Amino acid sequence: MHPRVCLHQVALMKEATTAFIELCRNVGVPNMTLATPLVMQQPGGLAALMRALTASGPRVAVLNHPFAVFPDLERDGGQAAQRLLQAIDLAASLSAKSIYLLTGGRGALTWEQAAARFIELLAPCRKAAQAKGIALLVENASPFNIDIHIAHTLADTIRLAEMAELGVCIDLQPCFGEAGLPQLFKRAMPITGLVQVSDYVLGDRVAPCRAVPGDGVVPLRRLLGNLLEAGYEGLFDLELVGPRIDGEGGAVASKRAAAWLSETLTDLGA
Repeated sequence: MHPRVCLHQVALMKEATTAFIELCRNVGVPNMTLATPLVMQQPGGLAALMRALTASGPRVAVLNHPFAVFPDLERDGGQAAQRLLQAIDLAASLSAKSIYLLTGGRGALTWEQAAARFIELLAPCRKAAQAKGIALLVENASPFNIDIHIAHTLADTIRLAEMAELGVCIDLQPCFGEAGLPQLFKRAMPITGLVQVSDYVLGDRVAPCRAVPGDGVVPLRRLLGNLLEAGYEGLFDLELVGPRIDGEGGAVASKRAAAWLSETLTDLGA
């Protein structure tokens, strides 16, 4: 398995975190992204999770954390920062190097007001993350997620990250149809901390509309090549979730996806 392949926990989100770790071990995936809401529901708590991790891998590389979600950015009274500080401590205890965020929904705020509010609410967490050596990233996410996120195009995500002095998580599936992607990749590259990989099959309408790489129309090989040419040196995270993944089974889909990504990265000289 290519050393830069990473698998996201949402592929097995109905199972215990320990079961996901075992899946990664069985497939041979060396890196994992864990979702903080799922980890915090882990039976046996952090102790059980730590027992499931071994020196031989897989390693926890990234945490996925929803920031100002329920309530949203407009109505949050400090809960978001408190929970993110807990996530930062969790990341440090697991030796994860980054946390990528959903920002929270905007409520009745304009985009610009919501961005300013996000930066304001995030302020207590930035120094805490820096002190523990953890990078905070913000991702681009489908407009289907407008209730919990404000950055939907890659251009808007880069703009928000630059405003907030954060890194970027580039999710290829929601942005593959945008104009000027090679140029956006180059602009984002100095602050890009993670790239997420999945596919899309034309006509899928039920969100999240994700598919195993190679099953759909996203020109992933070309986009991965663009990212490598732009100088990206980080991990490629397989985020597999939705009806197609459930229909095939998360474990089976993960194995196929990891094999495709590993072979493609090797072919591209990553």
